[in-house]
Amino acid sequence: MSKQEKKDQTQELIKETAKNLFFVKGKFNATTQEIADEAGVNRTLINYYFRSRDNLIQIIFDEAHRVEKEKSEIIMTSDLPFKAKIAEFIEGSLSTSLKYPYLETYIVSQINKGSCHKRDVEEDELKKLYKDIEKEMELGNIEKMAPVQFLLNMISLLVFPSAVRPLFLENLMITDQEFDKIISERKEIILNMLFKK
Repeated sequence: MSKQEKKDQTQELIKETAKNLFFVKGKFNATTQEIADEAGVNRTLINYYFRSRDNLIQIIFDEAHRVEKEKSEIIMTSDLPFKAKIAEFIEGSLSTSLKYPYLETYIVSQINKGSCHKRDVEEDELKKLYKDIEKEMELGNIEKMAPVQFLLNMISLLVFPSAVRPLFLENLMITDQEFDKIISERKEIILNMLFKK
């Protein structure tokens, strides 16, 4: 293996470890030392490759943001029929929740801290989505309400369980595996709640 390949592998390992600590385990305050220990590398390597913990966090935040943006693009740019498009978005969101349970919470915590955040959606795309939702309401496929309420319902049903995962695990007395199974079964439940037919 060349020196460059080894360097790339180590960088990737550090990034994946940080993502795992932040988005999978929810340890948002993990120190450089904790990231290094978990990755099995020397702490100085993190500074060598990423200059600082903040820089490493910014890189993984940008990657997390890209995941979110790709999910939004499904709903904004797809030519699928409306319900199929929403079903695909729900599927993508649930699989992201299973892979990275604390991703949404992390993004919200970064926005609250004032960390840079680029908007996922363009205004004209949002207006078009609202029109599509209104059309579905006219057709009787969705309960009549302000389109923004439909979006809030969908996002809440998708994001809230993962956002409060530790509370659910504790109070509903379920294991991580049981919780993952519950999340993976939510697609049809959410679709049935959002659509009348």
